[in-house]
Amino acid sequence: MNAIANKKTEFIDLGLIDYKEAWDYQTGLYEKVLATKAVNRTLPENQQNLTENFLIFCQHPHVYTLGKSGKESNLLIRPENLSALGASYYHINRGGDITYHGPGQLVGYPVLDLENFFTDIHRYMRLLEEAIIRTLKVFGVASGRIPELTGVWVDHQNKARKICALGVKTSRWVTLHGFALNINTDLSYFDHIVPCGISDKAVTSLQNEVGHPVEIDLVKSILKDNIAEVFEMNLSC
Repeated sequence: MNAIANKKTEFIDLGLIDYKEAWDYQTGLYEKVLATKAVNRTLPENQQNLTENFLIFCQHPHVYTLGKSGKESNLLIRPENLSALGASYYHINRGGDITYHGPGQLVGYPVLDLENFFTDIHRYMRLLEEAIIRTLKVFGVASGRIPELTGVWVDHQNKARKICALGVKTSRWVTLHGFALNINTDLSYFDHIVPCGISDKAVTSLQNEVGHPVEIDLVKSILKDNIAEVFEMNLSC
């Protein structure tokens, strides 16, 4: 843990942004935090600099991303045919398999130095899930977890439908990538993949569950506050 824990976290809303541009942006912040930690290792505790934390929200144009442990076969459309869908495709350095991002989906990229909070990756993932579960409850949607399957699920004890995917990378306790919450997402784009490599469960959205479109800015506000609460962070814009 850091000698002085800095729980101040800067909130950044990038709006609708190209996937590669957002990836480069969060990677820049991630590398900045890692650089501070590298310098701190050369200094006595009373001279070390506070490491920064960031919470990024955004949406992406249509894109499929394959994690480092994913299988190419879970993309069910030939890559050369993706342009017809207006979609792009990236191999990326997070964990997990293949997923989809697109308009109407809220993507969150926490870039946190967990040594400011706790050093437990499983706890980190479970708290992200908890913040999303609490947010969905506000809209009358009951959700939960399935053992051995990362993410948040609706009707998780019966006909489970995945409403939020998670996939992260960490180095020296600094986090990269994050979660994707389906709000008003066009779910037909999931027909072209085996989402997260799981073939026997469906995908859903908040709109699909409540029967009408949901104001994304309202979801952002509620989820942002819930993340701050579960991580006991001091969030600033």
